[in-house]
Amino acid sequence: MTTEELLLKHYGSPLLTLQQVAQLLNRSPDGLRITLAGNNDVARKLRPARRKIGRRVLFSVAELSRFIDQTTA
Repeated sequence: MTTEELLLKHYGSPLLTLQQVAQLLNRSPDGLRITLAGNNDVARKLRPARRKIGRRVLFSVAELSRFIDQTTA
């Protein structure tokens, strides 16, 4: 089973909220928000996963799984 399949099975949605991504990456939501606002390696790799729908910011499971696979390899 791939990382993407595991995330889809666990969360049940192809898009995750900031809180869910923070929990997945073992960070606080505010800490993740600060990380994403900066100019660092993690922010550059997570920005492609970011989708803005209205005022909500969601993250693509497909892009997050690529990020996780790259960092664990």
